[in-house]
Amino acid sequence: MHVVLIVDVEGLKEKAIFEKHLKKEGFVPIPEEVFAYEGETTTHMFSTRAYILEVVEQGLLKSGFTSCKIMFQVGENEMEAYLYNHENNRFEHVTL
Repeated sequence: MHVVLIVDVEGLKEKAIFEKHLKKEGFVPIPEEVFAYEGETTTHMFSTRAYILEVVEQGLLKSGFTSCKIMFQVGENEMEAYLYNHENNRFEHVTL
């Protein structure tokens, strides 16, 4: 299934490190778009969701950031949105 990932990040200190991490994990930048990436998955939605959240979190922690919201769509499934909570050090689901 095709995956589209949109990242709304503030205070990102090292964009090159963030994008290198995403690319290593299978998310390539969408041409002419800022902080938009795509990739492919063959796993179920639950596993793919967990993978996306983990990959983005690791990339952010390596790069340094102030705040981050992400949205992604896997195949024909509904788009999902998450906000990074610094108190819990994890992404939390938010309503679109």
